[in-house]
Amino acid sequence: MGDPLQILWIHGCEDSINLGAGGLSAAPATATLGRVVRRALTFLAAITAAFAGAGQAGAGIASLTVSELPLHAERTLQAAAPKSGFDFVGLHWRGSGRVWFRVRTARGPYGGWLEAERSDGPDRRSAEARFAGRWFEGEGVWVGRRRSLQVRATPGVTRIRAFTVRSPVSRIPLRRLTAAGEPGIVPRSGWQADETIRKAEPQYADALRFAIVHHTAGANTYTREQAPAVVRAIELYHVRGNGWNDIGYNALVDRYGTVYEGRYGGLDRNVVGAHARGFNTGSFGIAVVGDFTKAAPPKAATDALVRTIAWRLDLAHSDPLSAFDAVSAGNERFPPGVPVPMRGVSGHRDTGSTTCPGQKLYDLLPAIARQTATIGLPKLYEPAVAGSIGGPITFTARLSGASSWRLAVSAPDGTTTFEASGKGPTVTAVWDATAAPPGAYTWRLEGPGLTPATGTVGPTAVAEIAFTAAGVLPQTVSPDGDGFLDAARLTYTLNANANVQIDLRGADGAVVASLDGPRWRRAGPQTLSVSPPDLPDGTYELRLTAKAAGGLIATSSVPLSISHTLAAAALAATVFTPNADGRSDLLRLRYTLTQPAGVQLRILRGDAWTATPFAEEVAAGRRTVVWDGTRERGVLREGDFVAELVVTDAITTTTVRLPFRADWTPPRVVVAGIAPLTLRVSESSLITLRSSGGSRRLGLVAPGVVKVSSIRKPKWLEIRATDLAGNRAVPVRWSAH
Repeated sequence: MGDPLQILWIHGCEDSINLGAGGLSAAPATATLGRVVRRALTFLAAITAAFAGAGQAGAGIASLTVSELPLHAERTLQAAAPKSGFDFVGLHWRGSGRVWFRVRTARGPYGGWLEAERSDGPDRRSAEARFAGRWFEGEGVWVGRRRSLQVRATPGVTRIRAFTVRSPVSRIPLRRLTAAGEPGIVPRSGWQADETIRKAEPQYADALRFAIVHHTAGANTYTREQAPAVVRAIELYHVRGNGWNDIGYNALVDRYGTVYEGRYGGLDRNVVGAHARGFNTGSFGIAVVGDFTKAAPPKAATDALVRTIAWRLDLAHSDPLSAFDAVSAGNERFPPGVPVPMRGVSGHRDTGSTTCPGQKLYDLLPAIARQTATIGLPKLYEPAVAGSIGGPITFTARLSGASSWRLAVSAPDGTTTFEASGKGPTVTAVWDATAAPPGAYTWRLEGPGLTPATGTVGPTAVAEIAFTAAGVLPQTVSPDGDGFLDAARLTYTLNANANVQIDLRGADGAVVASLDGPRWRRAGPQTLSVSPPDLPDGTYELRLTAKAAGGLIATSSVPLSISHTLAAAALAATVFTPNADGRSDLLRLRYTLTQPAGVQLRILRGDAWTATPFAEEVAAGRRTVVWDGTRERGVLREGDFVAELVVTDAITTTTVRLPFRADWTPPRVVVAGIAPLTLRVSESSLITLRSSGGSRRLGLVAPGVVKVSSIRKPKWLEIRATDLAGNRAVPVRWSAH
């Protein structure tokens, strides 16, 4: 929390603050401001009326207040708020900085500062995602009954809005769903969802492959009676605050083990949620209400989580222990088209740059997946059909054990056309449909204790050509011939051989450059470098067009931006040793801006977000960011990292990834033998030898066993070693005496 602070906002009562040269601080008050200025902003009144009025419609239970917070305020501002206080807080902000808040009751002291973490949400290209614009949407947090709110931010933040929700406890008894085989789940009507604020009909995925586990963050001290009010507050914030169509999660679980139906559309259907941007389609988002960063989730909650995921994945015929690659639809961590390793039961942090669902809950996910796999046995996994009417059709599936199974195919008139049965861990059946009359046939695969799988198979489809998994990295280029971000790497997959043309199109759809082809490409994955001409900054589109035999045509589009804001970026050195020895203790990243922009430096280890050393609005010119290895959470460990520089201008965001290594451990050298001289070296090092027979410089030596045949039976030895990071080993001295 050492960043300079930009604002302090006090909500609902008088308070004292300390005004320092660096901004407003969290130190104990030394200058008391008088009674808080009571004034209403025109913008605030308008937006509050619009949002709060809508939030009170329908069920009339939860209400939402929106406040636009003035930056660089000379005085505190009392914002419009329900006199009875609020229970839930969400923040939105613009700019590259960071935001914190804290709350208190009417008489008690303020609690600790909580950083507003960005929420995930709808997939980027969906209509549901258009509401946010350039605002960052913070995770909403249940705080319990509070009367005052303070907000502060670093200078990179340019605007802030605060959303406070009052969600009283409902006295209506909860009602649970009782569908066959379904665990006890409170329907939307049971927790009094406000159906009048839903914005659109639900969208459905073709299949559901995995569950994504979240926590909602916020207080863990809510009572059993308050839990439905927490869910109502989340719904109101997601819809009226974030502008989503409905609550983002498909289901929620409170700490007492009660499960609540989330997004409208049917828990037994593949409803596309707004809980994991880039991975909403084909996933089931379930959130445990509370914060499990340091506190372990109660057993009642994890038991309910296991039961619900087991039921939902069994219904989808998905294996909770499976591992596969899910293709990203695009978020701040994984660009569109990137395959990302997932598990049948994954955590929210696996899909994006977040710490959700909290380390204590995340650590339990492997065990939760194993428990999930043991509930409701036997199970039927991954049923598939290959072929169509007019030829052989193959049915396959996998079973959790050696179970009996039966397959039946019915003709359009309902008569059984084909049957097969067997027993074992796999299902394979081939129906020769060569002579079958055209039409839509239905199939059903079932067995004792199995959740049946059903589907349809129709006549032979017309051959098609298609692109899949099209993506480009980086998504923003600066094609000015200086060797920095001049080109991008385009990847895609073709399902058939074809001639492929790649064009660059402007915002109006007109072709501004032909980048490749037409060129004959074989079916399968393709990778090529595309170098657009030096064009004005803006958002463009890579249009892929494939033409195959028989007049078949397929197209695909990938967004590509051009920005000259970031002219160069490089690390001064690719290794650093933050051990305070005076050598290479700092990582220095140098970059140049041609115009002001928001700049953020993130440190990644693998796919994990390790630290954010810098996030501010920066003026044009040559700049340097320095990192001393400090992390926001935990202790830095040695290893390979990536410095990810994110530059946001008025048009787009440019991301540059620069690999480096943190290493402060000196190499180890052991004399393993004398005739000939044999050394054992722990890592790649520069080795220098002095002996009774003279000196020798071995140069760079790979880790492992090194034999120096030119030195035999020395009377004494001195060995010095320095690794690639500049760490010097303690000299090794050996003597025959």
